Amino acid sequence: MDCASEDSSDNSQRPDSHKDQRVYFVPHRWWKDAQDSMPADSDKKKGIAYASFPGSSYAGPMKIINTIFNSDLVFSLRREEDLQHIRENGEVGVSGRDFALVSGDMWLKALKWHSDSKNVAKDDKGFSATDSDMADVYPLQLRLSVQRETNSFGVRISKKDNAVELFKRACKMFSVDSDMLCIWDYSGQITFFMSDKTQIPVDCQRQSDQEILLELQVYGLSDSIRCREGKKDEMANFSSSASLKMNGSFDSANSDCMHANSLTFSLGPGEAGSLGLTGLQNLGNTCFMNSSLQCLAHTPKLVDYFLEDYVSEINHENPLGMNGEIALAFGDLLRKLWAPGASPVAPRVFKSKLARFAPQFSGFNQHDSQELLAFLLDGLHEDLNRVKCKPYVEVKDGDGRPDEEVADEYWHNHLARNDSVIVDVCQGQYKSTLVCPICRKVSVTFDPFMYLSLPLPSTTMRTMTITVVSGSGDKMSPLSPYTISVPKNGRFEDLTRALSIACSLGTDETLLVAEVYNNCIIRFLEDPTDSLSLIRDADKLVAYRFLKNNADGPLVVFINQHLEEQFVYGKQTLNWKAFGIPVVARFCNVTNGSDLRNLYLKWFHPFQNPIEEALENCLMSKETEVAEMEVTTPSLGSNVNELDTPSDGGMEFYHTDEKGTIKNSKIPMNEPLAINGELKLLHVLVCWSEEQIKKYDTQLCSSLPEVFKSGFLAKRPQESVSLYKCLEAFLQEEPLGPEDMWYCPGCKKHRQASKKLDLWRLPEILVIHLKRFQYSRYLKNKLETCVDFPLDNLDLSAYISHGNGESYHYTLYAVSNHYGSMGGGHYTAFVHRGGDQWYDFDDSHVNPISKEKIKSSAAYVLFYRRNFEVST
Repeated sequence: MDCASEDSSDNSQRPDSHKDQRVYFVPHRWWKDAQDSMPADSDKKKGIAYASFPGSSYAGPMKIINTIFNSDLVFSLRREEDLQHIRENGEVGVSGRDFALVSGDMWLKALKWHSDSKNVAKDDKGFSATDSDMADVYPLQLRLSVQRETNSFGVRISKKDNAVELFKRACKMFSVDSDMLCIWDYSGQITFFMSDKTQIPVDCQRQSDQEILLELQVYGLSDSIRCREGKKDEMANFSSSASLKMNGSFDSANSDCMHANSLTFSLGPGEAGSLGLTGLQNLGNTCFMNSSLQCLAHTPKLVDYFLEDYVSEINHENPLGMNGEIALAFGDLLRKLWAPGASPVAPRVFKSKLARFAPQFSGFNQHDSQELLAFLLDGLHEDLNRVKCKPYVEVKDGDGRPDEEVADEYWHNHLARNDSVIVDVCQGQYKSTLVCPICRKVSVTFDPFMYLSLPLPSTTMRTMTITVVSGSGDKMSPLSPYTISVPKNGRFEDLTRALSIACSLGTDETLLVAEVYNNCIIRFLEDPTDSLSLIRDADKLVAYRFLKNNADGPLVVFINQHLEEQFVYGKQTLNWKAFGIPVVARFCNVTNGSDLRNLYLKWFHPFQNPIEEALENCLMSKETEVAEMEVTTPSLGSNVNELDTPSDGGMEFYHTDEKGTIKNSKIPMNEPLAINGELKLLHVLVCWSEEQIKKYDTQLCSSLPEVFKSGFLAKRPQESVSLYKCLEAFLQEEPLGPEDMWYCPGCKKHRQASKKLDLWRLPEILVIHLKRFQYSRYLKNKLETCVDFPLDNLDLSAYISHGNGESYHYTLYAVSNHYGSMGGGHYTAFVHRGGDQWYDFDDSHVNPISKEKIKSSAAYVLFYRRNFEVST
């Protein structure tokens, strides 16, 4: 049995009778079959039996000990003279739990005998192990604790010393409690270490006063270590003695004495390439969590940090932290993900800690991966904040000082209260400029950021459909709907400006926009500073065109009504009902009821049926017939539901309220209008007869489009937009929303100021969040816009306001994806592993993916790392 030395032997070297001094661990039956066939005069060594019986009082139970960072298989073996006497000349155990320790020479002879039994005999001197034989040999590290007083020794097989696959195989070989375990030592090594006078050889490495690290060469018990299916052997040239850090960097110095809080692993050929390619089990709608965790678990420096001794930096005194529990849970999970040969990990402990400190993520509902990422980064920062006592820092405005001075002051104050690996790696700084629209007061601050939330260009602009009609009668045209794009957080003046351009408004014209509901105008939109957020997508807007020369004249609003049959409790009834778009006109040369009626009919002229229009032109040529149309009827009652119909088969006009619910006095056609000189707005109810309805195509003026119909535009193919365009939209000056009013120190009031952001200081790890999800009081929507983002060279040099000599070039290394709609969907992660090799992390499944598939409309959160080799 060889002790592990600093210069481990190369497992690929073929042993021979002269230089292979290693000890082999083989099935006892395999060895006995070869030994029994040897000549009688040959030197047959007798094996010393060491056994562990189930339930043995001296040995204790055979068990696996799990800690937060490691797993150990522990059991004891004692020399058994009786067992040796019984089995010395008898039948070898057949339970599969009998093993033999043989020297390299003995193993080679047994190997030759088994080879000869299948092939033509060869000369001993010319025999050597084949590649196939060596492929079935793998090393196993174990620790011995000698207990000479009981003639026994303890065995500890640690996951820390062995690759995960080897540790699993050891558990299968040794951890069966129902059968006796027996190891027959034919090499004499165990007896050598059991001797009281034994001194540890100089080439053996003592790990402590109680334990010695030993190495066995296991043969004939399982298949050799293979690379996992679909994974390439990226480190085929590495020897078994090479150690690999968890972040993928290599260390050729192999140390068997490991720090208690840092991890390195002895790796065989092919093991290095599979590190970190470990999935996370879905515990029930936890794909959002798995996606963010995989991206962070492949973030440079964070991986190195959590695989080293980070426990010493946990801040237990921070009231904003979580007593280090989130950091410990994340660190333990990351180590499991980076363990060699690890199988998919169930993140139950992390999920329970998350639910405890962030109840919004409790249960098994689907959540947002970016919201989880934001909480986790902030939680890790507070748990690992090196500042134990945060000083009070007074925030100061720029007050005209140079930006460089103010920015450094803000950053210094920030670091005085926040100092962690998250700040070191993930935090940057941007400049925020606010301008008051009234007094023009300018406020400049410099704020830290953990990630950039970039709006998609379609989210900064809002599409609105508005119907434009003529309100003057001078330019008659059918109703014309126009679809325009306005800033989402814009003002009403932005709407009128865009609409004026869309409808080719003349220089002598103006627009009056109104909101229509149930065929009545409920409000006019006249204040140019009103926020467009006050207009809902389901609203219906009408813009009336007027000439500017009579823009100050009083308005008259006509509300149209006609009789409609309705069935109430099985009975047919007639009721007045509003229809069509309210007619809005300016008083111009209107003195009596006839002028008012002509103004109204002139507006409806484009909707007149062709035959009726020709007949009317003929009739209107006779003034006497025009007079006959002005026949009055007895006064109607005050109730709008009274079914008095126009007696002449035409129209009747009444004074009414803004909703058209009452009939006041009837307006006579041949009498002057009784209008107050100070009147600015007159509401008139127009009752149509059935005969008059037939003369006009009222359907053309009865339907209004909504401001935004999501069902129509959702079906349009989405165009690709550049990530740089998203960044420009983020940095574009825009007014604050009404819910984000800024208190102006100049006006001493809250104002809807304009805001401008500029990048000032960029972090080493740049996280970019694409704002695909839209939330409002009335709507939840996901944008499927495909963002074209660089994979290899994101150049932000043109977007940084202050250059400090650092590189502003970044490389993409991870993507959090969301597939599906708002109500559900599924999250995955793409991770870059060098060269053109990418992997798709879909919960517990990890598979290679081509580079061409990384860009998609599912990309949600992008992770970039700085290229230090690029000069600015």
